[in-house]
Amino acid sequence: MYSKCGRIDLAYKLFEEIRDKDSVSWNTIISGFALHGFGDRALELFSLMQIKGMEPDDLTFIGVLSACSHSGLVQEGLHCFRTMEKRYKISPKLEHYGCIVDLLGRAELLKEAEEFIAEMPMKPNGAIWGALLSSCKAHRNIDLCEEAANELLLIEPGNDGVYVLLSNIFAGRKEWDKVRKVRRLMHERGIKKKPGCSSIMIDGVTHEFLVADRSHPESEQIHAVLDSVTRRLALEGYVAQTSEVLLNIDEKEKGDSISQHSEKLAICYGLIKMKPGKEIIIMKNLRICGDCHSAIKVISKVYQRKIIIRDRSRFHHFSEGSCSCKDYW
Repeated sequence: MYSKCGRIDLAYKLFEEIRDKDSVSWNTIISGFALHGFGDRALELFSLMQIKGMEPDDLTFIGVLSACSHSGLVQEGLHCFRTMEKRYKISPKLEHYGCIVDLLGRAELLKEAEEFIAEMPMKPNGAIWGALLSSCKAHRNIDLCEEAANELLLIEPGNDGVYVLLSNIFAGRKEWDKVRKVRRLMHERGIKKKPGCSSIMIDGVTHEFLVADRSHPESEQIHAVLDSVTRRLALEGYVAQTSEVLLNIDEKEKGDSISQHSEKLAICYGLIKMKPGKEIIIMKNLRICGDCHSAIKVISKVYQRKIIIRDRSRFHHFSEGSCSCKDYW
């Protein structure tokens, strides 16, 4: 619970207090550090687990491989994958193969990831094609990206994220006819884009924000603080990454759009309601964009706040102008 709520420190404190740690205890804390992007710490615990005489199981290796993937520990991850079968006689499942595809893809080893999928002894599922798709988009391998998207749509024709990603690829290349074609296909199939949503808990009450949201009772004050934060970032030399906005609009409109992303609104509400120095924890349903990631690093430094954000796949710990992911996510 603590791990999933952003408090990996309290999760580990409780773990240490357990006298008779079983495999569930070890797997939970290893997966927790993986989720927070602390790969080295997860591997340390994996080694300690074995020293203590506890046999890892298939769930242990999912946590370990995920930790390696999120931290760029390619060789360590591949070694653990081989060890799993050779030393512990654990047959890899689709989840383990998915971790390796993600591991290779994030490290821009896209050809190796593609070959790994082709050599799998089982048919790849949506999670595996999704991992390859995300990596291809991140590293701008357009041809392989379209191939992975088409494979994924055969398995998950109702996955709104695939259509959005394809639309973004075409928009990034200014192929607006193809963008309209994808959106028309979404309309014909009754598929709607999932809106980005960020939430913050203040005094036991959860407050949710959408992009450019003005429905909150304190919206006027929130947007006033947002304007102040935007000006402060500009004074620090920060320039919005408008390339993230893949719409056929002018630069000013792009800047206005990206400055009002849901996580920025949630952070501004945290700045209003939470005491100076108290960490701000945000939960987001989609992947954090590059502009917000860069902006929040600066916010954490300028406002001297520790900001923790969980996006679709992991936690980001922002402090003193840097992020725990080391820009590898």
